[in-house]
Amino acid sequence: NPRWRNFWDWSIFLGSLLPALLLGVAFGNLASGVPIDQNMQYAGTFFDLLNPYALLAGLTLVMGCVLYGAIFLSLKTTGELREKASALARKLWLPTLVVMLALMTATYYATDILSSWGVNPGAVRITGLAAILLVGYFLRKGREGWAFIMMAVTITTTLITVFMIMFPRVMISSLNADWSLTIYNASSSPYTLKVMSIVALIFVPIVLAYQGWSYWVF
Repeated sequence: NPRWRNFWDWSIFLGSLLPALLLGVAFGNLASGVPIDQNMQYAGTFFDLLNPYALLAGLTLVMGCVLYGAIFLSLKTTGELREKASALARKLWLPTLVVMLALMTATYYATDILSSWGVNPGAVRITGLAAILLVGYFLRKGREGWAFIMMAVTITTTLITVFMIMFPRVMISSLNADWSLTIYNASSSPYTLKVMSIVALIFVPIVLAYQGWSYWVF
């Protein structure tokens, strides 16, 4: 029935849109800080998380994911669908760049990175900015493969930059800087970390191999 087809198309769309939006909101709140009390407990409400900076971070991630997806479709399809995906990617690049630059600017006002710089991201941050500029260049040249790689570099370096800025904090308290969660006071025991490391070394390559195989097949 066409109604069911339409229903599931919208379900897949929303089921992909909302996680990207909320993950961006989550990272925005990690960078700007959330109300954490002296007991390391969250002391706010759900709506405290939907602040302007976090929503801007969510919009940025959504835009980045849509651009990334359009580039991916242009690589994996042919004919009319490929042409539509390529055209969409070219149209989305500039708005995505603008939103990213807006988020970078807002970060200096909505976070404490100027006074509590963790690790200077330096070349990592510059690499991310150069990569998103190269995405536009390669899209105009019709080289979607390189545009796809540059978009991956942009996303990766952005996330690395966020955590380098926050280091050693993993969740910043907006109530009191001393109540922030760090890699030291929020970590598991040394034995647990050792076991988790061994498990990760075994299974992460398996997961990555499976994901690569899935992308290749589909």
